Amino acid sequence: MVNITERHQHILGKLQQEGQVTVLGLCEELSVSSVTIRKDLKLLEDKGLLFRTHGGATQNNPYTIDRPVNEKEHIQINEKSRIGQAAAKLIEPNDSILIASGTTVMALAKSIQPNTLKNLMVITSALNVALELLRHPEVEVMQLGGILRRSSSSVTGPYAESILADFSCSKLFLGVDGIDLDFGLTTTNVMEARLNRHMINISQKTIVLADSSKFGKRGFGRIGGFEDIDHIITDKGISEHTLNTLQGMGVKVTIV
Repeated sequence: MVNITERHQHILGKLQQEGQVTVLGLCEELSVSSVTIRKDLKLLEDKGLLFRTHGGATQNNPYTIDRPVNEKEHIQINEKSRIGQAAAKLIEPNDSILIASGTTVMALAKSIQPNTLKNLMVITSALNVALELLRHPEVEVMQLGGILRRSSSSVTGPYAESILADFSCSKLFLGVDGIDLDFGLTTTNVMEARLNRHMINISQKTIVLADSSKFGKRGFGRIGGFEDIDHIITDKGISEHTLNTLQGMGVKVTIV
């Protein structure tokens, strides 16, 4: 039987390797009760070594906060740029695409090369994305209207939702604040989460653009589950456990 020190070493080692652990999994691996594991997790959390979650624990604080877009654009810059470039390669001639808000989808907007595309129609909720694409006269841009969120430079609300009901798009490029294997895709704003759900409903394919820091995080507003999306583009910081779990759920994952 393993002692408390050995259990804690096992828990922290697995967290380092996979980014998260579950109570059930630890019980099976260490042959101890769930009561014992929960006590271990509380002790380790009290020492600042992990964060407890529903049914387990994670290495990083799972809860995201709403940050201004001009602050977020300086985080994971190189990763976001590579993700945006990879996403741009998925756009085809005659596409009608939706681009949501966020700094990673802004990297996509900067990577679009309209001279290689014909009849590209872009609908977006993000003001900065619309302004970026206005530099290309050959791209048709429709800016959604609604309540302006200053922190994200994007619109939300029932007016934006009602406009979407009149369209059908080939692809949605979606940015998120958190991707949790149990809770799904989230953002920090409930109204934005609602608008994102409407975007998913009118799109033939949903492609999530998220750097690896978003995994294991939860925002306040739930956008949806993994059954709602087709493809995630991320960077090599994604853990093997997360990658395998997503692929097991039928989600295509591209690592750049």
